[in-house]
Amino acid sequence: MSAFSALSNSKSIFVRYLVAVVAACLALLLRFLLTPLIGSETPYFTVWLGVVFCAWFCGVGPSVVATILMLLGVWYWFLPVYGSFVLKSPQQAFGVAAFLLLAGIIITIGHRARRTQERLNAAHAEMEDAVRERTADLRDRTAELAQANEKLRHLTTSVLQLQDVERRRFARELHDSVGQMLAVISMNLAGFERREKLTSNGVGLLTDSRQLVEQLSAEVRTISHLLHPPMLDEAGLGAALRIYVEGFSKRSGIAADVLVPQDLPRLSQELEISVFRIVQESLTNVHKHATAKNVKISIDHSLTGLTVIVTDDGKGLLNGHAVGVGLAGMQERAHQLQGTFQVSSDTTGTSIIAIFPTPKLAQSASVSN
Repeated sequence: MSAFSALSNSKSIFVRYLVAVVAACLALLLRFLLTPLIGSETPYFTVWLGVVFCAWFCGVGPSVVATILMLLGVWYWFLPVYGSFVLKSPQQAFGVAAFLLLAGIIITIGHRARRTQERLNAAHAEMEDAVRERTADLRDRTAELAQANEKLRHLTTSVLQLQDVERRRFARELHDSVGQMLAVISMNLAGFERREKLTSNGVGLLTDSRQLVEQLSAEVRTISHLLHPPMLDEAGLGAALRIYVEGFSKRSGIAADVLVPQDLPRLSQELEISVFRIVQESLTNVHKHATAKNVKISIDHSLTGLTVIVTDDGKGLLNGHAVGVGLAGMQERAHQLQGTFQVSSDTTGTSIIAIFPTPKLAQSASVSN
């Protein structure tokens, strides 16, 4: 590698000397051609161009060689006595000395200019290398960040799916196990009341126990439906939303209205669950934070997609910013189905808008009621 570099440097030096010699010859030839026009009064007229050219482009050594060649040519061909190296007057000797002095100054200035330009070129190349390294590093970091975000999104999607599966399983266990046991207890209490003669205190205690069992059964059914409403699997999104919103309005005292198209088709299971969870989380936030009196839920189904809008007349989000795990979960549910999620809020209320694309709609021909 070092031998190749030395060979390349030797070729570069040889080329620079060759160019300097050619420039000197051309300057002298040009002086010959201009002699009929300018005479012999300005013998150094064209060789100055050769000196400047060599000083700027060829370096110190080639410039000195070219300057000596041009001086000898002018001395021999253009200074009297022509065809010899004799100086017949002090003025000619002064002209030769002045030419050498000025040529030396020009060569020195050119050398410094070349060195400065080389340093600038080196600094520029170093800066470009640094920029390329920074750009490559930034590109790598960006790719790593995008990969990490993608992994986080997949992980979040998996967590949400597992959460839905666990909710469905737990709701079924509550309904099938706890619900059945409470039903058996209620029947046993009813049979005990019919068969046994109880005092008035015993009758009161038995009545209270039956009421507590009925309340507990109702709570279990409510919790089971909140975890995973059976109507969502049996009758579809429309029916499940109507039942849930009606129950929410009774429990919270907030007037809630839901608008679902009568011809809303059955959607994919993941889309129905996502829409239901977005509405559920939105109403939970309204109940906890909005201090709203009214809330409206609308579902719009068209050829372009499915749009879910939840609007309340509460106090709005803090400083207009959407924060919290619930909102992040809703946003992730929309994004995992290639949808969009938007929150707008002011002092007059908050609107949550989720839009899902059309491909997730064409799943089943059955219609939710």
